[in-house]
Amino acid sequence: MGVAPLAAAGRRPVAVVTGGARRLGRHLCLSLGARGYDVVCLYRASGEDALALVSELSAGGAGARALQVDVSSRASVAAVFADIGRHEGRVDLLVNNVGNYNPQDVTALDPDVWDATIGANLSGAYYCCYHALSLMPDGGQIVSIGMAGLEGIRANRRGADYYVSKTGLLVLTRALAAGYADRQIRVNMISPGQLENSIDLPSPDQMGDTVPLARAGTLEDVAQALHYLLDASYVTGANIDVAGGYRL
Repeated sequence: MGVAPLAAAGRRPVAVVTGGARRLGRHLCLSLGARGYDVVCLYRASGEDALALVSELSAGGAGARALQVDVSSRASVAAVFADIGRHEGRVDLLVNNVGNYNPQDVTALDPDVWDATIGANLSGAYYCCYHALSLMPDGGQIVSIGMAGLEGIRANRRGADYYVSKTGLLVLTRALAAGYADRQIRVNMISPGQLENSIDLPSPDQMGDTVPLARAGTLEDVAQALHYLLDASYVTGANIDVAGGYRL
């Protein structure tokens, strides 16, 4: 595992992770803390989990805070990054990890569900990028969590709102990568497939039907991709499938 930038100079860089209190977000927060980052965990409803994470990060030597935010709300995001600006003073890494997924058949997709999904997964990521970039020094990074198979997107009746949001997030990723390249800010995406805690995970005997490597991905598989991107100084605008060949 590499070392976080600026650590050698005696100052720990700051990572902000949305949806950081549970599941994949929690694992990424702990992994970044171990790498040498101070971590700001953004959460919406998992307050107890967020406080437990802060305690664990602090016990490991990382600076850590948890802040409540509704990323789909422009005002809420603006307020939380203003708080980060006052306390941490900078954002070296933003991880857009929020991914609302409540699949419905497209013929029964409720507009309220559509709005909530696009708001959290796409607009919310943009709001966070917008405010993080104003606090980000040259050479900072943004990594967003997408979904496997984005390069060859196909029709899927269940979860159309989710797929639209994540495809839009890839377009945003590439636009930001091009737009901020003059500041050496790199913007990339990691796209998991069937993770071990996915809500629609096939049974083990059926896994090989859709995943050529015939196993579910682990949270550590995704963390490894994140650490690769943190070290890969010539990679920007990329989408990395961490999916065992899912949807090839």
